[in-house]
Amino acid sequence: MTDHNSPAGAVGEGQPSGQPGSFGPSQQPQQHAWQGQGNQAPAPQQPQPLPSDAARAQVAAAWVRSTPRAGQAAVPSLPPRETRPQGESKKEKRERERAARKAAYEQKKAEKEQRKRGGAAKPAAATVQSPLPTPAAQHPPVHGHQAAAPAPSAASPPPVAGTGTTAPAGGGLHPGHSVPKALPARDFDVPKPGGRISGGGRRTHVALRATLLITTCVFALGSCGVMGLVIGKSSGTTTAGLDASDATRYRLTEFPTEQAAAFAEQYAQLCMTFSPDTSSARRTDLARYTSAGVDPDCGWSGEGTSKAVSVTWDGTAEKLPEYGDHGRYLGVQVRTDDGTLTTLTVPVYVQNLATGEGMRVSGDVGQMPLPAAADVPEVDQGDEVVDDTLSTQLQKEVLPGYFEAWGASNATAMARFLTPDATLTATTGLAGRLTGPQIGTVVALVPTSAQDSKPYTYDAGQAVQVRVAVDWTDSKGVAVRRAYRMTIVNTAQGWFVKDVRGGVLDAEGGRADSDSDSATGMASPSVGASGTPSPSAPASAPVPSSPATPGKS
Repeated sequence: MTDHNSPAGAVGEGQPSGQPGSFGPSQQPQQHAWQGQGNQAPAPQQPQPLPSDAARAQVAAAWVRSTPRAGQAAVPSLPPRETRPQGESKKEKRERERAARKAAYEQKKAEKEQRKRGGAAKPAAATVQSPLPTPAAQHPPVHGHQAAAPAPSAASPPPVAGTGTTAPAGGGLHPGHSVPKALPARDFDVPKPGGRISGGGRRTHVALRATLLITTCVFALGSCGVMGLVIGKSSGTTTAGLDASDATRYRLTEFPTEQAAAFAEQYAQLCMTFSPDTSSARRTDLARYTSAGVDPDCGWSGEGTSKAVSVTWDGTAEKLPEYGDHGRYLGVQVRTDDGTLTTLTVPVYVQNLATGEGMRVSGDVGQMPLPAAADVPEVDQGDEVVDDTLSTQLQKEVLPGYFEAWGASNATAMARFLTPDATLTATTGLAGRLTGPQIGTVVALVPTSAQDSKPYTYDAGQAVQVRVAVDWTDSKGVAVRRAYRMTIVNTAQGWFVKDVRGGVLDAEGGRADSDSDSATGMASPSVGASGTPSPSAPASAPVPSSPATPGKS
């Protein structure tokens, strides 16, 4: 029985490709590298027959190796793996590829040199030097057969120049196939990274580098110049660009107005205080303030007595043309002991504007009328809605106890009437300066959100604005009336105070005095530059006080 899968049983047919037969080498010709010497491809070598005794010995040895042992199945032999020609090693392959790359590089280098000289590149045959085939003695035979190395043939045609293809190794072209035409040369120069650009030479590179260097220097110098200008302007002293109208509007001047006004107040107080008993000392005191030609008695005839109780600069300052920036006409309001309010105009000269030294009254004073009083416009309260029920409730239940504790600054008693977020003025009090509060008129204004329902209902947390007039007793036992604006908040436990502020507007407006009273200076309060009454006014001066008028319902 013959095993046809074994190499020994395959005789000529039915055997795998590349396996040795029974009496000779493989029927398939082995592939070997050929050496391109003289542009000839190697010709296949005819197999050499072996002696009959040696063939029978090889067959017997192959049969013994392929016979399975007891308990093993017969496994057919696989064809050998052919990843490279059997006659070429890895080292030889690397040398062959290296030689091919070197030849290609030399060819390109020669073409480049030829183009630089101005001539056309000569076509060169792409010949590849490959190492000589290894003799058969250095390779062991496969399955006892000796592999014969192919011999080079002189009939191989040379490869086509410029195409990178070679003619077939059979010595000629196949029928029906023509020789491919050579493609036109399309080579161009590609400079290496960092290398010089061809065409200009060294002069071009030097000019380019000089241009870049000069441009960088110019840019750096320009940047330094701009930064220097910016820093120089920012470090310099600058003044606000105000014109004459702005200076007049904000009363900006080099003239020491406040110091000159204090000087004028002192002179006006001496001028409005006179008596025959002190006429000599008064004249000496006035001479310290005035220039040589000013009246030494400041207009007094030597008869009668008067005493200035308050003197205040009214804030007016008119430029004195004769002295320019060194002189001003200053207005001073003087209240005498008989309650009369007088306005005097005092001319003042200042020698040193920086320090305010060298002041003198440079002329006689003049008496001027008081500034005209305007009528106060009427307050429109037509949109206000008053809740009389709530006003009566607050007047009887909430406000008397609160103002009693607030006047004495009793924090424990006030806590029963205050909300948790009450303001500082509502929790501080008057510290006993006023006592015995009597609640007068109370006006509770209905919020806009609660005006649609009658009787008026208020949600929890709803705030209501209230105007209150309270009669107090001061420390001297004098009854005084004061008006307050309050914020009352509705809660589940009742009404509580959140804020207290002083002052209530007069809804009627207009004026309480007459034109004749304003002209004579009677019954007019002394008002300084800040618009507040002078602190030096006597307590007995007739100052009008009208009770606060509650809002109309």
